[in-house]
Amino acid sequence: MAFRVDERATDFREIDRFEGGVGWLAHPDERMQRASHALAIDGEVWVIDPVDAEGLDELFAEFGDVTGVVVTLDRHKRDAAAIARRHRVPVYLPEFFDGVTDDIDTAVARFSDELSDTGIRALTVVDSRFWQEVALYNPADRTLVIPETVGTVDYFLAGDERLGVHPMLRLNPPRAAFRGIRPERVLVGHGAGVMDGAAHALEDAFKSSRRRAPRLYTEAAWDFLPI
Repeated sequence: MAFRVDERATDFREIDRFEGGVGWLAHPDERMQRASHALAIDGEVWVIDPVDAEGLDELFAEFGDVTGVVVTLDRHKRDAAAIARRHRVPVYLPEFFDGVTDDIDTAVARFSDELSDTGIRALTVVDSRFWQEVALYNPADRTLVIPETVGTVDYFLAGDERLGVHPMLRLNPPRAAFRGIRPERVLVGHGAGVMDGAAHALEDAFKSSRRRAPRLYTEAAWDFLPI
């Protein structure tokens, strides 16, 4: 199984469908399980951290017209510019993201604590020299999108976790960013989202992050041992 597949996908696997949006895996067989999402707000579609694939425009059209493409992690530029150009909309970046525009060859718009005028809150999760990340939270339907801090792909998970903290953040997870947030669903940038019991899964992920870190690191080491 390839860790990551870079060529454009000819198909995709749909995940995380709900009334307010949908997600997809452009390369469902890659180990990274890069997940992308589209959220619908009043007939407008906001595409989040997309990996492109044939047939996506028809998927977006089910929810409305594409209004913007959002990058929520400095490393998740992915195919944002290509999709934005195709729909003649800007790529939206958090104000504090530095250096990201170098690889985005299309129009860029910035946002701070709210994504345009959608009512979607932008929560600063990590703001450091090496890692810049925001989560998006829609209080109207309690949908929370977390691009990297937590995930459901196997290398994020220790034991029976449904949602796990990123290996590099295990010892000091950015829990404060989510204070007061009790989501109905959590959509992630790697793997399928948690569509039920999401508030409990998120709380458990942060509460047990340090305690379960040795197990996660041990399991990861075994994965990379030669056989």
